[in-house]
Amino acid sequence: MKKWRLDFRIWHWLNAFVILGLLGTVFLRKTFLSWRDNSVILSNKLLEIDMDFELTKEQAKSLAVSIRNPMWEWHIILGYALAFLLLYRVILFFTESGKYSYANFKEKTLHKKMVTLGYIGIYVAILLMSISGMAMTFQHELGLIKTTVHDIKEAHEAMFLAILIFVPLHIIGVVVADTTSEKGLVSDMINGGELE
Repeated sequence: MKKWRLDFRIWHWLNAFVILGLLGTVFLRKTFLSWRDNSVILSNKLLEIDMDFELTKEQAKSLAVSIRNPMWEWHIILGYALAFLLLYRVILFFTESGKYSYANFKEKTLHKKMVTLGYIGIYVAILLMSISGMAMTFQHELGLIKTTVHDIKEAHEAMFLAILIFVPLHIIGVVVADTTSEKGLVSDMINGGELE
């Protein structure tokens, strides 16, 4: 019997793709597509083209924000996908593959217990991120006031930091485990592996 069922493996790799996509959109928003930086660039370039043409700060901000809006739409779409994948993970928990990581917790080494608790922590972070993201997306429909949306955004960004820390730790941990004590860990998540 396979250690990881096909639907679990597909979920894992889709989840990885979606989370990396979400991190990528945030990275673009904070760097190349920052409205603050791009509004200054737009204003300066338009002044170079026509010395008499000057944008107000609000006009420059509006242009810069409109440039990044298509990318931000992808962030929202990927957020829906993440919420769906989280719900699907709950369903997978009731399968053998889904229970495998959490079985026999008391007999695990301290390291394995910490890894298991780390996964539970990241699922909680993804849950909070999904709820806060949906709340911001539907803020008007929910009748949320500006200060509440601001607080929700702060919580959303805190969960982002948890995921930002988890992703490199997960990759490093998998590489170390695959090259030392758990050879074949990566290939098991591709071909399913065999139960010991």
